[in-house]
Amino acid sequence: MRRPPHQSPGADGPVPPPGPARSPLPAELNLFVGRERELAALRALLEESRLVTVAGTAGVGKSRCALRVAATVEKRYCHGVRVAELSAVTDPALLEHALVGAVGLTDHTTRPPRAALLDHLAERELLLVLDGYEQLVEPCAELVQELLRRAPGLRVLAAGRQPLRLDGEVAFALPPMADDEALALFTERGRAVRPGFAPDGSERESARELCRRLDGIPLALELAAGRLRALSVEQVLHRLDDRFRLLTGGSRSAPPRHRTLRTAIGWSHELCAPEQRLLWARLSVFAGQFDLEAAEYICGGDGLPADSVLDVLDALIAQSVVVREDSPAGPRYRLLDTVREYGAEWLAAAGDTGRLRRRHRDWFLGLATWCELDWFGPRQDEVAARVESELPNLRRAMECSMESPDEVHLAQYLAGTLWFYWVGCGRLAEGRHWLIHVLEEDSPADPSRLKALWVLGYVAVLQGDPAAAVSALQECREEAERAEDASAAAYAVHRTGCLALVTDDLGRAEGLLRDALARYREVGELNSNVLLAQVELAMAVAFQGDLEGAAEICREAREISEDHGERWARTYALYVLAYAELRQGRTARARQMLRDALATGFAFRDLLATVLSLELLALVAVLEGEPAESAVLQGAADGVWPSVGMPRFGSTHYGLPRVEGEELARAALGDARYAVAARTGSLLPLETAVARALAGGAPAGDEGAAGAGAGAVVPRSVGTRRPAASRFDREGRA
Repeated sequence: MRRPPHQSPGADGPVPPPGPARSPLPAELNLFVGRERELAALRALLEESRLVTVAGTAGVGKSRCALRVAATVEKRYCHGVRVAELSAVTDPALLEHALVGAVGLTDHTTRPPRAALLDHLAERELLLVLDGYEQLVEPCAELVQELLRRAPGLRVLAAGRQPLRLDGEVAFALPPMADDEALALFTERGRAVRPGFAPDGSERESARELCRRLDGIPLALELAAGRLRALSVEQVLHRLDDRFRLLTGGSRSAPPRHRTLRTAIGWSHELCAPEQRLLWARLSVFAGQFDLEAAEYICGGDGLPADSVLDVLDALIAQSVVVREDSPAGPRYRLLDTVREYGAEWLAAAGDTGRLRRRHRDWFLGLATWCELDWFGPRQDEVAARVESELPNLRRAMECSMESPDEVHLAQYLAGTLWFYWVGCGRLAEGRHWLIHVLEEDSPADPSRLKALWVLGYVAVLQGDPAAAVSALQECREEAERAEDASAAAYAVHRTGCLALVTDDLGRAEGLLRDALARYREVGELNSNVLLAQVELAMAVAFQGDLEGAAEICREAREISEDHGERWARTYALYVLAYAELRQGRTARARQMLRDALATGFAFRDLLATVLSLELLALVAVLEGEPAESAVLQGAADGVWPSVGMPRFGSTHYGLPRVEGEELARAALGDARYAVAARTGSLLPLETAVARALAGGAPAGDEGAAGAGAGAVVPRSVGTRRPAASRFDREGRA
């Protein structure tokens, strides 16, 4: 298999924190034509009702109208607009995970996704757009009902072929376009394939007749306009007339406009060249978006050479069968849902669905493998964007592998290989869902199962679920030793040491982590996990008082990270180095390291790295004479911890900077002023708190900064003993 390319440009240095996460509107909305009356009506309904559903026949423009309305009202909502595209979600168990991703929620706890959603939305003013939920009407309706009941600031705009049928729902039946609007859309789309297209006279009358024959359905109009590259309007109308007579378009009991759309799609299909029809059918195996490399590999061959896929794909784009979109991962393509369904029927009729699904699965197994390798390198931000954009296809690949007992190991491999995404990009809950699911099936203790086990243990550690972590890691280690799988055993030992660290069993943590590093060295393993083992060892050493020994370990880990262009593990190394600098009174150096760590951790949606850096920056602030700013940052961190699975207050050592910072800030401000500043921080959106911490304080006039002139706070003495037994032993290095 060819290596899937990384298409977004790299970035040097720390990743800057993004602004408020909002789902980008599709590029084709820039070509939106007509519908002004419907758009105005929808905007008015949204002001009156918390749940509005745009319903109508396939292809009538429900999604575009909903997204256009969302774009025009976005500024009315303090927390913006979020778009959940659900057409590729077929498993009800993944519905809540899809919404978690859509609203930009990162939650590392063991809470069910629904509970996390409810907590996240409870105090937010937000418009949630649900698009393409037809296959999940009942679970979607039940979830929306609870969200609206528990989140008073939430409004929902849904777009689907049928309403959700909930109390209080206002259903807006989107009609086909009026004659003039339909003609304007047809003309606009015609110009895209025939520059200067402006029908007049008899040609204009033919265009009007064509729009009437297509019942003003936008998708049908766009499919017809795509033919103007090769045909005149009169030829399109004549051929369409033939198609209407020859094609009944499905069930006789279907509504007329459903038959019209199906006929229009069928007519467009009939006019495609054989290789275009073949590619159309094969592209239906994708869930959501896809890129050119994937299309060439999966769809090429057997009557369609891979090197011809680009030209055929371009022809389908010109005919509006395929939509081109830009994304953080580069140019992407997709089939509209109705068009995909039509192609899937042809693929099934050809008896080729199983083969194409396996090729699809194999491609995404390969993509996940390369992404895991590239995670240990300078392209981590590209890898994160790529996996995020491919998540619907990766889910489909795991589902495909779970359908046969002989292929369960492939699902286990894929779920385990995506550890860097589950852990490093804020997807712990979904990761655990898949890991548990793939491990439910009986399977041999091969490397794929062992990998899924240690990754499950790792996820459980970070979610603060020690019982589940011990169970998975112990099973992994025992099975690995029986199978003489030294690599899996090393990972099991490492993550068991990590569990000991976060539960304050420091002596055991140090021993296990040194053992894991020795095992990694023996098998020649070097990656982000190995660097994290070094950082965790350094933290265990630092917590026992050997600050210089801890710094020595982390300086090496940071150097290795920088040599490889790795930033995620480097974030944690910077945190430990800053901790050591701070404990030795060098606050300026600690602050510089922490800002670097905070920017990168937040950009990767790593809540643990983000909140630890925020809390240590709060301690730096109070030590440098800014007690009010310290209290604001402490309040902001307090708002993050409920979404972090690893229990801060269950660990004396991890919680100590917060305890010290609060004591010093309260002493400087007094209880009342401290409470006001901390409350200010707790109300800040996380991205605002992070931006504030990176900027070094509040904007001028910010009430949260009141009292910052209370004077420098003298830090109390902190222990810096360096017992020889705790110093870093070079034998423990990877």
